[in-house]
Amino acid sequence: MLEFTNFDLAAVGGFIVLWAGYTYYAEHSAAARGNLIDGMAIRRKEWMTAMLKRDNRMVDIQIVNALLRSGRFFASTAILIIAGLLAVLGATEQAIALVMDLPFTVSTSREIWEAKILFMILVFIYAFFKFVWSMRQYNYCSILIGAAPAASDLPDDFEAVGASIATLASLAAKHSNRGIRAYYFGLAALGWFVHPWLLLAAAIWVVLVLYRREFRSKTMQLTRPSEGL
Repeated sequence: MLEFTNFDLAAVGGFIVLWAGYTYYAEHSAAARGNLIDGMAIRRKEWMTAMLKRDNRMVDIQIVNALLRSGRFFASTAILIIAGLLAVLGATEQAIALVMDLPFTVSTSREIWEAKILFMILVFIYAFFKFVWSMRQYNYCSILIGAAPAASDLPDDFEAVGASIATLASLAAKHSNRGIRAYYFGLAALGWFVHPWLLLAAAIWVVLVLYRREFRSKTMQLTRPSEGL
């Protein structure tokens, strides 16, 4: 049986609470209505409404393809990271010896070390699935754009048609955002190999960085309708 210290359990528990708590705060709380994610959702509705009024929609398809390439890059990178972590499992003794040379590093057993590696693998597996699902949703979005009625034959409720496509694009973006957050927290998980409290400190730092970018950044302000171009 693995013998984690109370510090380990507290740090991992705090890490999970911070990750899940921030996700809820950024996506489902009342505060989420004024952040970067919400601002971009509004812009997607404007985009799809404008798309329906255009005869040539190749630019819109190219934008979706660019979003697909971004998700494909992160999904492929997640696979490479997982493969690298699995390789580290095969060289546990050498990896432990390397990390033990760092200052403030707590001693650890082989079993605990391998548990930490598996923890990171799970984080990046989660990221991989999020990016793949995001890519599939962007594919569906491109199909809906292709199936949209021509600009000369728009129905009276064409704005509702655009809103439904924009909602699908926002769902794809939501899962992509969750995958990117997993990258952030996956990097924070590296702190656990040095000290449990470093894991918790890194997770707090990640939350502060995400909050600053999604709620207080200049980019967020420019996505709001009142600040738009």
